[in-house]
Amino acid sequence: MNVKLILLEDVEDLGNAGETVNVASGYARNYLIPRGFGVKVSPAAMRQLESRKGKIEEKRKNELEKSKALADKIAKLEITIPMQAGEDNQLFGSVTTHLIAEEAAKQGIEIEARRIKLDKPIKEIGNFSLEIKLHNEINATLKIWVVKA
Repeated sequence: MNVKLILLEDVEDLGNAGETVNVASGYARNYLIPRGFGVKVSPAAMRQLESRKGKIEEKRKNELEKSKALADKIAKLEITIPMQAGEDNQLFGSVTTHLIAEEAAKQGIEIEARRIKLDKPIKEIGNFSLEIKLHNEINATLKIWVVKA
């Protein structure tokens, strides 16, 4: 059974704040509503949404501007990660999104590890281009070099 909700926050792969969406009742009851991501559609909720629309749009615009600025910084960034490796250039261990986020933070750019798209951990020496989803509309490409330590 589906429930209509008004989203209070942007929810990845579902919708943006202020939109009305249909979701499974369990998803709404157990996840979205308790975490404050949405409320059930009602006349009172609709009035509240109308009064908050300006704030929601302003917040979305600010987030978009911040994401664009961060994307520009990331495009100029190259991260070098030294790792222990064997003779065949296979790493002893692997490079994960958390390690990449830590290295970016050392260079003054805060990236959430969950935003870095990595199909599988990197297990060899080389250079890689990774996609980072900063916003629903903005992706950035990060260049990393994995070198022998």
